[in-house]
Amino acid sequence: MPSRHDTIVISRTVDAAPARVFEAFTDPEILARWMKVPGKGATRSFDPRVGGGDTLTAVFTHLDGREERVASFTRYLALESGERIVYSYASSVDDVTRWASLVTIELAAADGGTDLTWTEQVAFVVPTDPTGEVDLAHLRGAIQLRLNGLPAALAS
Repeated sequence: MPSRHDTIVISRTVDAAPARVFEAFTDPEILARWMKVPGKGATRSFDPRVGGGDTLTAVFTHLDGREERVASFTRYLALESGERIVYSYASSVDDVTRWASLVTIELAAADGGTDLTWTEQVAFVVPTDPTGEVDLAHLRGAIQLRLNGLPAALAS
């Protein structure tokens, strides 16, 4: 089955300065409040520097009791304080890479806050369905949910 490629762009205004929003992506305590993988027994290994990364793992239990090992493996490519973050990552389920992405997060000062633009270029390697539509909808929703949690993580 050929890979499906897509680009997701989501923009938000966050009620915090760009330096503070940048911190939400690079401070392990703040990041842990809003950037997670689903499931129990989550582990994280975090190294917020260019060449470093973020590895998250957990076990997700479905309603029928079936369990899946989920993981996300991130590598930071560019970190420009208060301005931009570029990273690549791969997501796996039961040790099978499901998708890989290049993410660019741009931050710009805006009326006492920050305009955040999240651009994700994704390749679905092993899609859930033949068209990749299910995975694309899942990924779009997951990004939105994470960004919904960002203001609360910054306020804590």
